[in-house]
Amino acid sequence: MAIPEDLAELIGRLTLEQKVAQLGGIALPGLLAPGPAGTPELDTDRIAELCPHGVGHLSLAWFLGQDADSLRDALAQVQRAVREASPFGIGGLVHFEGINGFLHAAGEQFPTAWAQAATWDPELARQASSVTAAHMRDLGVQLVFAPVMDLSRDPRWGRVHETYGEDPELAARFSVAFVQGIQGAPDEDGGSELLATGKHFLGFGASEGGLNMATTQLGRRALVDEYAEPFRRAVAEAGLSVVMNAYNDIDGVPATANHWLLTTLLREELGFSGMTVSDYDSVTMLRTRYRTAATPGEAAAQAVTAGLDVELPHAVNYPDLVAEVTAGRVDEKLIDQAVARVLAVKARTGLIPGFGTPAQARPVGPDRTKAATIRQAVAARGTVLLHNDGTLPLAAEQHRIVVTGPAADELRVHFGAYTSVAAAEMPAAIKAVRMGEVPGVDPTTFASTDVVSTPLPTLQPQFEDMARALHPEASTVWEALRHTGAKAEYVSLGSFTPKDAQPLDSGTIDAAVAEADVIVAVVGERSGRVGGNTAGEGRSSVSPSLPGDQEDLVDLLAATGKPVVTVVVSGRPLLLDRVVRASAAVLLAPLLGEEAGPAIASVLLGATNPSGKLPATFPRHLGQIPAYHGHRHGSGYDHPAGENYRYVDLPDQAPLFPFGHGLSYTGFEVTPAGAAEVGEGMLHVPVEVANTGDREGETVVQLYARDEHAGVVRPVRQLLDFRRLALAAGESADLVLQAPLERLAYTLSDGRRGCEAGEVTLLAGLSSDDIRCTATVSVPAVFGVSGTRP
Repeated sequence: MAIPEDLAELIGRLTLEQKVAQLGGIALPGLLAPGPAGTPELDTDRIAELCPHGVGHLSLAWFLGQDADSLRDALAQVQRAVREASPFGIGGLVHFEGINGFLHAAGEQFPTAWAQAATWDPELARQASSVTAAHMRDLGVQLVFAPVMDLSRDPRWGRVHETYGEDPELAARFSVAFVQGIQGAPDEDGGSELLATGKHFLGFGASEGGLNMATTQLGRRALVDEYAEPFRRAVAEAGLSVVMNAYNDIDGVPATANHWLLTTLLREELGFSGMTVSDYDSVTMLRTRYRTAATPGEAAAQAVTAGLDVELPHAVNYPDLVAEVTAGRVDEKLIDQAVARVLAVKARTGLIPGFGTPAQARPVGPDRTKAATIRQAVAARGTVLLHNDGTLPLAAEQHRIVVTGPAADELRVHFGAYTSVAAAEMPAAIKAVRMGEVPGVDPTTFASTDVVSTPLPTLQPQFEDMARALHPEASTVWEALRHTGAKAEYVSLGSFTPKDAQPLDSGTIDAAVAEADVIVAVVGERSGRVGGNTAGEGRSSVSPSLPGDQEDLVDLLAATGKPVVTVVVSGRPLLLDRVVRASAAVLLAPLLGEEAGPAIASVLLGATNPSGKLPATFPRHLGQIPAYHGHRHGSGYDHPAGENYRYVDLPDQAPLFPFGHGLSYTGFEVTPAGAAEVGEGMLHVPVEVANTGDREGETVVQLYARDEHAGVVRPVRQLLDFRRLALAAGESADLVLQAPLERLAYTLSDGRRGCEAGEVTLLAGLSSDDIRCTATVSVPAVFGVSGTRP
């Protein structure tokens, strides 16, 4: 890396201690001290004491301020103290989580990334992140720790809902859109730049057994050709300038200290020239978790030598780099390169006097009306109709509806782990444990991370109250149905946890639904950081099924003979075969947040025609995991050649619901509208799309490719393009699905990246297994596409 002359001059004026200080952070909760009234107050005088050589990053800022004004004031106060304590008045980089919106009680929240991916409309993700960016700029934030670019193909992993699904192309499109929304041009009134952070590099979502942070059993070709694709595209198309490492190890080398990942692949092959930051405590994990380092100095040396610029959330190991350099074990040029990348970001975000644009606060925060409109659009387009025998839509004036299930009258269940709702639960849980209010947990031996896995049944009502306080205008599914004027009655049945479940029997069920024409069962799982949730960070499942007695509940409801419409609230694929067989219709609500209730009610009653499409495959059986549409020839569930070495104990080998699946209340047809062509480096597939039903609707037309013969084993299908369009009843439209030839590139047998000349079959349709037209074209060889040797 060539260091710009002006930055090189500044770095040359810094001492080694000052340079190393720029590579670490300080955790802001450590600055809180009891005030005169007993409430925590910010003591910024401690910054100079704790960080005598300067401050690189300011971590955990979401613990400051109860509203936007107090947070803005607190961050400004901290920055003033940081500038006073740092050489040349250099400020500290403030980061916030933002995958679902600004992670703070004051922040606008959006449906989860997985729900956004279910819209197959990246523009909505760009709009949502632009609202998030406006708020963060207004408050004095420089870095957004999002998007999550991991591919998720194992639903046992609890963090699926943070991702854009299983497919490299879908994840790439949404990642690019999110980064563009965050880093878009500042408003005319000025202000410093805000940067997105791509995470987690690399293969984090492919952990062995679906366990969080476990080893990743992927070959380099899969890492480069599939899992790195969202990062490659975000760097090239959106100017991604910050990347966070993953927690996992690959082939025995932790990602935190993996030179091939952080330097060879990321910088030399993908063309990334920005700053890399550690996921929280990942440098320390080289000592405590992976045991590749015995001392803080060894851990720091391994990480910085691999290409990791910054240790977060605070400097635990990196201060020892001073001794490592002095002893000759680390070249100071590595420190200079890391510092240059940090200072380049600080200059770009207005934190270095005389460099870039000085940081300025926005006079207004986010457009809350715009935020609500975007939320509603995501919720409407991200709701997926999985199964329907004609029972849906319901006629409100003709049906007596009984609404039941543990998720029917709960708001909290619709929020993911990185939302303000979940964030508010962490301090509440820690406080309850420390006060001795949680049975079975000893406050004297308690560690804050214990609340992740400790069930907190006594706090669950409090968590629901907190969700309602943060979103007072939101409504549950039952409340939303009631507000429509539908003839609906709520009956409390079922539980998320076996321990809390009341015995279910046919007599109780029959009495509860005796007067119903149709039953709406709202089931699912809670996703969060604390309280024994069945999904979320650190919450992997050996079997991703509906928890508690919910499957039994649906079976008993179906046994009454009444049609059962099941609404599944989940941010990941669940094993739903039993539920589908018992249900007349199944609707997926993929953590839609505060708009969930009205969005679901609108689809059930037919005011909204569902148009969501699955961003991930739903397996039929646990033993099929991982199941994903782009598996390689010779593996997985789909074999174009007709070969299939089957599971002998599974009659139907296909997934329960394939990638890209989603039904509508109208019908659509896709037919060729001309010959597929290859020209000027592009693939062109003209199609006609017709609404063959009797009501207007939206659908997503999808284009896949299959390389018929290649020097290495290729996927049975590869998503290349997709288009969402709306059509009136009986209306048709022509469109051209297209993709650059380089989308077909992969790591060739000789290590180059490109694609060989030959035949490629193009498949257009409404899902990965609903192909309506095909064409085989000859493509030329393409070489020189960025990649790496395996």
